[in-house]
Amino acid sequence: MIRLGTFSRPGDGRRFAGLVTDADEVVDLDTTTTALLADWDAVLPALDARAHEAGTPLAELTVHAPLEPGQILQSGANYRTHVIDLAAAHHAERGTRPDAEIRAEVAELMDRRAAEGTPYLFVGLPSAVTGPGDDVVIPPWTQQFDWELELAAVIGREAFRVGREHALEHVAAYTIANDLTARDQVFRRDMPEIGTDWFRAKNGPGFTPLGPWLVPARDVDPADLRIRLELDGEVMQDETTKDMLFDVAALLAAAAEITPLHPGDLVLTGSPAGNGMARGRLLRDGDVMIGSITGPGVDLGLQRTRVVAP
Repeated sequence: MIRLGTFSRPGDGRRFAGLVTDADEVVDLDTTTTALLADWDAVLPALDARAHEAGTPLAELTVHAPLEPGQILQSGANYRTHVIDLAAAHHAERGTRPDAEIRAEVAELMDRRAAEGTPYLFVGLPSAVTGPGDDVVIPPWTQQFDWELELAAVIGREAFRVGREHALEHVAAYTIANDLTARDQVFRRDMPEIGTDWFRAKNGPGFTPLGPWLVPARDVDPADLRIRLELDGEVMQDETTKDMLFDVAALLAAAAEITPLHPGDLVLTGSPAGNGMARGRLLRDGDVMIGSITGPGVDLGLQRTRVVAP
């Protein structure tokens, strides 16, 4: 399994794509991950050939977000248990109806949606992306700052109006994203008929910690990955991608039905259960989130995000 990232050296502003070896050394590829993704089919065999070269110790380098994405397509309400938890937490009739009754009702709706519905997609901003070890500042305009760790698919071959059966052929790699959310900004109280405001709720500076690694899609089974987030040492999210309502191929096909996907674009695939809103514990100054995604023979690395007050 090879791993790609974006790095810089102390005192040197140049950022470069690097190949992380099994010895935790980084081979400077003297290019960017964006350029590599643009010619991915030709690049991948060349990367394999360099996987055992000597490089700079990883500990001597700064790790940045692994790429500067073009488009970011995000998936809402895509994990069955997550949707049930949030619906129960937000339900207007909570307190007048038993939680179990509400949860059973929402579960039935989710099963019907998975069988008959389509993915819920919206657009994120590349300016929200930050590195896998960067601090994130709580915006002064939210009192409900929440985490949403999720798998991100990185496009390596243009996709437009491709069927679900061929959609995964257009994925170059997978990485980790934490789709941070200002929960109190999701719904517009001044215009309830408009519904949700994802621009304000999800696109502040640093709202999308990304990386650390790009792991080639050929080495990853997106249907068999474990998504885990710890907050100050306590496990909050620990779920597998088997709980998705719409799998990665279905999400990609739905996105590509509307807009062409290009190399370097990201498709975030939704977050599993265990978010702060459902737990009644939101992010606060000094919190540290540790995020990981693993699978059989696969490790997408670790994110370490410290939350700081505005």
